[in-house]
Amino acid sequence: MNRFLSRSQLRTRATQNAAAWFSPFSISRSVHSLPFATVDAEEISGSQPAEVLNFVQGKWKGASTWNTLVDPLNGEPFIKVAEVDEIGIQPFVESLSKCPKHGLHNPFKAPERYLLYGDISAKAAHMLSLPKVSDFFSRLIQRVAPKSYQQAFGEVYVTQKFLENFSGDQVRFLARSFGVPGNHIGQQSHGFRWPYGPVAIITPFNFPLEIPVLQLMGALYMGNKPILKVDSKVSIVMEQMMRLLHYCGLPVEDVDFINSDGKTMNKLLMEANPRMTLFTGSSRVAEKLAGDLKGRIKLEDAGFDWKILGPDVQEVDYVAWVCDQDAYAYSGQKCSAQSILFMHENWSSSSLISKLKDLAHRRKLEDLTIGPVLTFTTEAMLEHKNQLLKIPGSKLLFGGEPLKNHSIPSVYGALKPTAIYVPLEEILKEGNYELVTREIFGPFQIVTEYKKDQLPLVFDALERMHAYLTAAVVSNDPIFLQNVIGNTVNGTTYAGLRARTTGAPQNHWFGPAGDPRGAGIGTPEAIKLVWSCHREIIYDFGPLPKNWEIPPST
Repeated sequence: MNRFLSRSQLRTRATQNAAAWFSPFSISRSVHSLPFATVDAEEISGSQPAEVLNFVQGKWKGASTWNTLVDPLNGEPFIKVAEVDEIGIQPFVESLSKCPKHGLHNPFKAPERYLLYGDISAKAAHMLSLPKVSDFFSRLIQRVAPKSYQQAFGEVYVTQKFLENFSGDQVRFLARSFGVPGNHIGQQSHGFRWPYGPVAIITPFNFPLEIPVLQLMGALYMGNKPILKVDSKVSIVMEQMMRLLHYCGLPVEDVDFINSDGKTMNKLLMEANPRMTLFTGSSRVAEKLAGDLKGRIKLEDAGFDWKILGPDVQEVDYVAWVCDQDAYAYSGQKCSAQSILFMHENWSSSSLISKLKDLAHRRKLEDLTIGPVLTFTTEAMLEHKNQLLKIPGSKLLFGGEPLKNHSIPSVYGALKPTAIYVPLEEILKEGNYELVTREIFGPFQIVTEYKKDQLPLVFDALERMHAYLTAAVVSNDPIFLQNVIGNTVNGTTYAGLRARTTGAPQNHWFGPAGDPRGAGIGTPEAIKLVWSCHREIIYDFGPLPKNWEIPPST
């Protein structure tokens, strides 16, 4: 009876704030007022700047330092972020340190919380399905990470579907155990998924909602207490999502949310000593953190992602469209963006490149199908182009010029969709390889060609890469597919005529391979891998064999 009351109390708590959303009268009223929101995406401006706060020990708090962000489309100061400095990290350290290593819940402790998070997920999924709410987040994403409305809405849609997937009993199914018979009566071994306890999540700017929500909820489902840091340029999106989750019944003590620079966050990690950290971002920072945290880390770092077009040329219009989407949607600022295209020689005699050029020319700043690049300046991208064009045989296929008639501030980049051809033999040369495979997080790709007997050279180029996130093998030739897949390693590889490198939904694994630190996202397998460890409990009750005696020493 007491156990039932405890579970009932927790689930009642999860519905208290959100109850108003689920009565017919209140839904229509709340759709217009969005009671969780503290900003209006359309009204944020220099005259009405938004403020982004931190959340620690159950309270929203400011900071002694405010970082003013400029609008990436016009340079106007429009968001003030309360950034915690090194002196201000102590409340976050204390909060994380209060969580025991066995977590906030596990299969033997507070199992009703698995049900609580199933309820929270259901309510949050329902809220994101409301047009007013999904539009709010889509518009807010566009303000800080300018991408087309369809791209922004796609991020909200994937997040909503993920939350639907882990509603009801699905959270406790993540903690499913298994048993194995023992050697004698009364002995059984059982394997359990066990939380780490205090954990940290660090996520980048390019997916302000999808990446942090999916990783945050995965951590919570398994019983961990996370501290979440999102890139300050876009953290307003997750700050508003935190408010939505609280409205859906998320216990306020379960998650801390911090805005800070990298140095401050590094110091916090060193002092709080989380049992596991999930980092999504640049390879350089990933490697530093891996050393600082002594390997207690999972990584989804950058990727120089490749696509191979096989010998069977077909559906050129479709393949060209997918290549354009993979390379240039969201101005190429996806960790899964197509960085290099290996064309079989049969494709060179098709209209593929001319169609790619035409599709790239359709993109315009007005609808954000091309837009600001938030981590590379225009000058840096043009310099990279110039260095590539010094390679013998290389040539500019299209683009390579700054965008015109815009007010994007100079701290960001503004480049037309760009493709540069580099001969395969030149790519493989020692002096060229690092330059050609440098990841430019913008609308920039390398194109090359291979002949039917040069596939081993393509494999050589792929083997020398350092990150293995996504890849695509565009062919319906099963022998060709088998050969390429068998000689490569990328963790998320699409194969077949409709293969792409981007567009990761919520229904399959997304993450790198070839690295024991590699993290996944979105699926039960990913959540269990990243946010839990294995614990074995061996029951041995007896009885002892009849007439048992103490045996000789061994």
